[in-house]
Amino acid sequence: MESKKELKYLVWVVFIFGVIFFMPIGNERFTTAIYAALDLSKWYAQEHVILCLLPAFFIAGVIAVFINQASVIRYFGANAKKWLSYSVASVSGAILAVCSCTILPLFTSIYKRGAGLGPAVAFLYSGPAISILSIILTWRILGTEMGVARMVGAILFSVIIGLVMAFIFRKEEKAKQEEQMNFDAPPAKRPISQTMFHFFTLVLIMVAANWGAPATGDTSSVWFYFFTYKWHITGFLGLMLAFSLIRVLKIKWQWVLLGAAATALSILFASRLIPNPKMVPLVPMIVGIAALSVITLFDRNDEENKAWTISAWGFARQIMPLLAIGVVTAGFLLGSTHDNVAIPGVVPNGWIEWAVGGNSFFSNFFASFTGAFMYFATLTEVPIVQGLLSSGMGKGPALALLLAGPSLSLPNMLVIRGVMGTKKTIVYVSLVVVMATLSGLFYGTFF
Repeated sequence: MESKKELKYLVWVVFIFGVIFFMPIGNERFTTAIYAALDLSKWYAQEHVILCLLPAFFIAGVIAVFINQASVIRYFGANAKKWLSYSVASVSGAILAVCSCTILPLFTSIYKRGAGLGPAVAFLYSGPAISILSIILTWRILGTEMGVARMVGAILFSVIIGLVMAFIFRKEEKAKQEEQMNFDAPPAKRPISQTMFHFFTLVLIMVAANWGAPATGDTSSVWFYFFTYKWHITGFLGLMLAFSLIRVLKIKWQWVLLGAAATALSILFASRLIPNPKMVPLVPMIVGIAALSVITLFDRNDEENKAWTISAWGFARQIMPLLAIGVVTAGFLLGSTHDNVAIPGVVPNGWIEWAVGGNSFFSNFFASFTGAFMYFATLTEVPIVQGLLSSGMGKGPALALLLAGPSLSLPNMLVIRGVMGTKKTIVYVSLVVVMATLSGLFYGTFF
């Protein structure tokens, strides 16, 4: 046993030494790829972690702590009616509007609370794939046909992939069914309506804070109107959260008032001291989350309030390191593309554009496979596909990329593996890639 451990240590030492010894420091592409990895990591940290992931961890904590396990099992459990569980799971993305990484804490929480594998996987896929904003953006920029194809394909994908996963691992699901047959959950501490009010307030805060400007530049649309007043809407929702903390969680109003005041003051200081307007909203979000954490951790009226923040931290501790590794790796291999910035990775962009032209089986598979490992923030996949189409990408591979890319990424896969295990993750990723390939091939043939 000791010798195997020493041999493993030796292999790692030799591997790391070899990587350092042969590192092509003078190679321009290698240097650019390192810069791309750092650029993507910085952008991810500034644009995604604070406004999107941190609220998502607290939303997942609500599911894990406040939502009665019987409710999760009722709608998503192994014994739930399939039409109900898959219907709820398959359209969840229209409400959540999250990316492949933000869905992870939500998926993890419902899966660990007893959701069946099929509905949980349908939820995992649909969350990033069926965002109403991304469907509308696809419709307007890439055309009606592509918008309809993406919407129909994503909804069908979530249901079919969930059903296939449940069938492949039916022995485990049968054991879960038998276990849940005699499950007797304790009664909920509060009406489900109050819990749902608290839950959806947090969801709306996350959606509002991440609302992007219309990519078309249309200043007359309702989407631009929401974007113009997004921080006013977010502030109003913050007041709703303060009300929920007092009314639903029964936290002392004096504590909530102090937290709200600290958040409001941070807005004034940030607007005066930070020259970059895009960075200003990050300060009140950080202060608000810190205040929320403090008042719940030190609340002595209800242990569940403390458990909520501890649960959110548990999700962050489990997911964030894997996401960091995945983002750095994805940036190094595939480059960094955001905000009109395009920095190539080690894999040349020309190879990708060459590989996804036309409508062959290979081009559709390559688009699906490559998209599965790339990271797409919410809505960024549309302008990326638009650029690839103008460079010669076929319509079939474009749809394949839209169906596989937003729902998967290298960081996403690493975290899913930690939740479901290697075997289930490989099957899930394979199903997404194969179905996206066949859908792209079919679409490219007839359209």
